[in-house]
Amino acid sequence: QLVEQVPEALEEVGITEHLDAKLPMDLEFRDEDGLTVTLGSFFDGERPVILTLNYYRCPMLCGLMLNGLVDGLDEMEWTPGQEFEIVTVSINPLETPALAKEKKQNYIKRYGRPSAMAGWHFLTGREPEIDRLAETVGFRFVYDPVEKQYAHAAAIFVCTPDGRVARYLYGIEYPSKRLKLGLPDASEGKIGSTLDQLILYCYHYDPSNRRYSPVAMNIMRVGGGASASILAVALGMFWFREWRRRKSTAKRDSTR
Repeated sequence: QLVEQVPEALEEVGITEHLDAKLPMDLEFRDEDGLTVTLGSFFDGERPVILTLNYYRCPMLCGLMLNGLVDGLDEMEWTPGQEFEIVTVSINPLETPALAKEKKQNYIKRYGRPSAMAGWHFLTGREPEIDRLAETVGFRFVYDPVEKQYAHAAAIFVCTPDGRVARYLYGIEYPSKRLKLGLPDASEGKIGSTLDQLILYCYHYDPSNRRYSPVAMNIMRVGGGASASILAVALGMFWFREWRRRKSTAKRDSTR
């Protein structure tokens, strides 16, 4: 059986929403240039902030998430560094500013807006600071020493200008419509609610055992659910039209 149950490594992985939670602004990290910065330095009290928790050597989900974010941003007129900020924090305390800088350059190049350099920040930090930030936003992840990978969920966090969690956006795609809804509300200090939680998990694929990872398993489940929904809608429309046709025919027959 290729698709297995969620392994033990993922039992403690997930996201617990902490809407309106105040981020610890005093946390210290290092930016892509190796300079020590506080989390609060990216919140000016006027512009909202998108926070992402990833790690730069992630072999699977993090790249999909950040690519999905870039795709959503590309369809917006707003640009990081002007109307809002983006702060990406590595959850791996062993990663370096040099690696963060390399990743930043790659994503800014993909984005195609050089001015975003000033508004998208790639940070690294120590384990206590990483853990405190993750705990604040409810982001639970674990390290698998055997696979040497982090297991984590897929979501980004839209924060208010004064550093409160305003909205959770799940999955690996962040369409501009969702961003356009979340960012203006957050800029006004509004705390949103989450209507859907499409949580994908980052974990490994073991080719020797021919077992799919939970991320693939969840995607297949979502795909199956979407297919079932589409089929249900199509059948519902067919039945409704058939019911109207029969009703119309019966009405004509009764008037003859």
